[in-house]
Amino acid sequence: MEKIITTPDPRLRERSSKVSKITDEIHDIIAAMVSASLDWENKHPYELSAAMAAPQLGINKRIIIVRDDLADKEKATFTALINPEITKTEGRLETDYEGCLSVPEIYGLVERPHKVKVKALLEDGHEVRLKANGYLARTLLHEIDHLNGILFIDHIKGKKDAFFHLDDKGNMQPLDYDTEVAGNTNLFPEDD
Repeated sequence: MEKIITTPDPRLRERSSKVSKITDEIHDIIAAMVSASLDWENKHPYELSAAMAAPQLGINKRIIIVRDDLADKEKATFTALINPEITKTEGRLETDYEGCLSVPEIYGLVERPHKVKVKALLEDGHEVRLKANGYLARTLLHEIDHLNGILFIDHIKGKKDAFFHLDDKGNMQPLDYDTEVAGNTNLFPEDD
């Protein structure tokens, strides 16, 4: 079983390399990503694993997986996108909660564009062009950030009212920025 890496692992801050050919190794990486996502979800009863990027397994290749139904925990199928590229963002900026398997127990209110256009390869090598809005657009932008070594917390660093955690009942509770976020080298190793 592949292990999900977490902050402050420096591999999360590296830019991933393009996949030049879809090989058995790439199919194996995708299968490991799906398995790790579902394993994580099984251990987190209040949460759904919406997506994952290969760097979260310490594999710096430009591959993401996105759950086919972002609202239904019972439907546990994913689509892999290889070498995804943002071709356009548009629409109003919206702020919503984000979390990350690689940033344990921290959530944040992150501003992102409402709409995104992405081109990528599917696992069978066919090129697709996707238009997404709302939560799916946010999910795609979050995962493509991973491929560039960017975490959601980077978008909200310094915003004192943007960091949260889940309580025992699965409700969002604000974190005290000055004591739990500022200077936290697990979250921001460069502050060391």
